[in-house]
Amino acid sequence: MHRWTDLADVPSDFGPTVVTLGNFDGVHRGHASVLRRMAADARAQGSAAVAVTFTPHPLQVHRPDDAPPLLTGDEDRLDLLEQTGLDAVLLLDYTLDFARQSPQEFVRTYLVDGLRARTVVVGRDVRFGWQNSGDLSTMVELGRRYGFDVEVIDDITPPEAPDGEAPHRRWSSTWVREALAAGDVEQAAHVLGRAHRLRGIVVHGDARGRELGFPTANLAQDAIGMVPADGVYAGWLRRTRRADGTPVVDDAPLPAAVSIGTNPTFDGVQRRVEAYVLDRTDLDLYDEEVVLDLVARLRPTLRFDSVDELLVQMHADVERVREVLAPAQ
Repeated sequence: MHRWTDLADVPSDFGPTVVTLGNFDGVHRGHASVLRRMAADARAQGSAAVAVTFTPHPLQVHRPDDAPPLLTGDEDRLDLLEQTGLDAVLLLDYTLDFARQSPQEFVRTYLVDGLRARTVVVGRDVRFGWQNSGDLSTMVELGRRYGFDVEVIDDITPPEAPDGEAPHRRWSSTWVREALAAGDVEQAAHVLGRAHRLRGIVVHGDARGRELGFPTANLAQDAIGMVPADGVYAGWLRRTRRADGTPVVDDAPLPAAVSIGTNPTFDGVQRRVEAYVLDRTDLDLYDEEVVLDLVARLRPTLRFDSVDELLVQMHADVERVREVLAPAQ
């Protein structure tokens, strides 16, 4: 899949194309379903399938205080988009200057002249251009003017429940965020089609876990991916980049007990994500990038009256992690 960050990267002879627009945060099952179908339809008509997306999320530019926490960073988002069968992704820097384009300017510059769009695939609620002044009717009118078709995609919903009841909502990034806010990483995985992932650099912590016999990898505060509710989780840790910046290829995922919270037993105040890799006290992960795929929440964060009580619970947590992850090993 081609990965472009500027129209200048697009070959002059690329196309014709079938193009869709969106943020695609999380690339959940609804996104994936639409994009796979779009890619198949594009190939059938001899076109290339292209997604146009943005970084950062537009709300982070226009209303940063109201912007939702992102489910995926650019690296994971592009990898997930590639898995849908797209031929290319154009990842555009979203700035206030970029946002000042009129709907017509955006369509003419990026979709018509830049990507040679034959078909543009959008949802009924599509908005684009200055102050979101462009909508579906605008896109249809511009399609007539510039010679491309507009295909409207309706919301994608889960299949019927086993009892025959209709699904209660569409696949959406909002649904994932609600599940994560409640600590329900299993529901989030149901909507995403995979485990929710956190990605970050391992930094030094208080070394308290090592002193207790459970050395942990602490993620930096700027880790990527929405951090779910406080608690203890079962998950998988995998190294992705060494301290010198070189990628780690095909590193095996390691079973881990993941703690998220402020460590109230020790009167902690900073919320942290830290992972203990089961049965491993020899790992040196400092300054390396790792990903954590969260499988299940075992319990909420608790305050213990003594270190001994905490240790008993930590041993119990580790055994529970073994049970939860055993089917995948």
